[in-house]
Amino acid sequence: MQSLIRNLSLRAPLDADDCRMIAELPVTMRTLEASTYVIREAERPGLCFVLTAGFAFRQKLTGDGSQQIIALHIPGDPIDLNYMALDVADHSVQMLTRGDIAVIVRSDVQQLVKARPAVGHALFVNMLAEASISREWIVNVGRRNALTRTAHLLCELGARLEAADLIDEYGYMLPMTQERLSDALGLTSVHVNRMLKALEADGLISRTKRKINFPQWERLRSIGDFNQRYLHLHTDLFSHTG
Repeated sequence: MQSLIRNLSLRAPLDADDCRMIAELPVTMRTLEASTYVIREAERPGLCFVLTAGFAFRQKLTGDGSQQIIALHIPGDPIDLNYMALDVADHSVQMLTRGDIAVIVRSDVQQLVKARPAVGHALFVNMLAEASISREWIVNVGRRNALTRTAHLLCELGARLEAADLIDEYGYMLPMTQERLSDALGLTSVHVNRMLKALEADGLISRTKRKINFPQWERLRSIGDFNQRYLHLHTDLFSHTG
């Protein structure tokens, strides 16, 4: 549970006893393959989940079966804290890659929140940050052009991975296929491919298979209209500039 403690500590202070009690939560570990459902819409979850390895995403389906990815989860993320209080899932969560989740009985989390108010505060702040990210995603899909929204998503993922200490000095392994990117960006896979090639041709990113590097981070951030304020992370972005 150390990844969860680090995640929560990025946005709210926790003392040694808070961290100890989080670490002592009874958990069951599961390894899930890519595309496996963690939560399905309309289920009544009695469990809480923390992603400890790999990547996951939240999604909604339209009436014709089209999928819209509405959030990404990285290691250390609690997977939709809404279900600590809400009794019916209003969307689904799937694994983006193969990964591990810690499964916690919901009542255990609720008892911890009552016993340690600082933990409850940290979880509440995390939920508010998720809402902030959702607002930014609405703007990204609704108002930014294809190149800007692609750059913005790459910047967001880089900033979050860096805060979680899951990135090297200049880049990261992109966990999303072009099809998954298209579901997150509201574009076709062909259009996503064009946007990635355009960013690469302009020297804003470089790619080796799934590895994305950022030789001109500040320019990419400008192109992506990216301001990390909405992430509410107490950390700096990449120290290098292009």
